[in-house]
Amino acid sequence: QVQLVESGGGLVQAGDSLRLSCVASTFSFSSYSMAWFRQSPGKEREFVAGIRYTGDTYTPSADSRKAPFTISRDTAKKTLYLQMNDLRPEDTAVYYCAARWAGTVVSVSGNDYDSWGQGTLVTVSS
Repeated sequence: QVQLVESGGGLVQAGDSLRLSCVASTFSFSSYSMAWFRQSPGKEREFVAGIRYTGDTYTPSADSRKAPFTISRDTAKKTLYLQMNDLRPEDTAVYYCAARWAGTVVSVSGNDYDSWGQGTLVTVSS
């Protein structure tokens, strides 16, 4: 398993931007597919965006009620990012990064990931 540590969460106002980071402790960072999930109180965990070990990214189809999210990584820094723009109160959640070895596709199922960070809280006020 890989140790993952997220950071970058906090309290922001609607319309603000935020960038989350997730540092991985592994020598084979570029061989892992990774993803961001989020979970709000009383709701199920939700896939936000993923990046395959090849660099291919996947973000669910744009929803006019959701802020645009962009996933990226820096393999030299072994860091995964999630850029969140135009945040809205419904984006309030604990955001988790997750990792799995390789993978043929970007999986949207949390059950396919075997390493998880502790989460970072994002609170968006209206």
